[in-house]
Amino acid sequence: MKFFIDTADLNEIKEAASLGILDGVTTNPSLMAKIGITGAENIKQHYIDICNIVDGDISAEVISTDFEGMVREAKELVALHPNIVVKIPMIKDGVKALKWCTDNNIRTNCTLVFSAGQAILAAKAGATYLSPFIGRLDDINWDGVQLIEQIVHIYRNYGYETQVLAASIRNPLHIIRCAEVGADVVTCPLSSIMGLFKHPLTDIGLAQFLADYKKGNG
Repeated sequence: MKFFIDTADLNEIKEAASLGILDGVTTNPSLMAKIGITGAENIKQHYIDICNIVDGDISAEVISTDFEGMVREAKELVALHPNIVVKIPMIKDGVKALKWCTDNNIRTNCTLVFSAGQAILAAKAGATYLSPFIGRLDDINWDGVQLIEQIVHIYRNYGYETQVLAASIRNPLHIIRCAEVGADVVTCPLSSIMGLFKHPLTDIGLAQFLADYKKGNG
């Protein structure tokens, strides 16, 4: 399973990359605005800066909601760097744009997915990645991970090559459960990735090892 970090913060990206386990980055206009990156040219430069840190797929999101606008933005985004994957929303014109990108060898990430039906449409259109938002489903008392499992099962039934990228990860348990049901990728905040390190028995064991070493070696 690939690990992407879901952020626009360069320091967080660098910290995750330093672990040696980072495969890519996802971001969006909300995450850009959160760190004060606004304006089309500044956003484009920020995507380039991210690509210069991580040698992996970097999802860059369109802001248009019409077919022509999404295609225009897709062309602009992929021209920034070879690692850019164009993030396109799961709407009617979005599916049309996914198919256009597929036909023109532009890699895509279909975002804002909340159902298996949407997942089938995206795969039929040739999306490279599919991003079901599991945390937001959990917020309305649906089991987000169950949707991941359902989509993985459907894709394997028909040999779809679209990779299932579990998004809206809220905690380390989400990561584990997504791995159990076969997600190809998880995109997480840095806190969820770092949370995988934590276990009280590891802390207790390390403290005991160090205490025993100090007794014998002063």
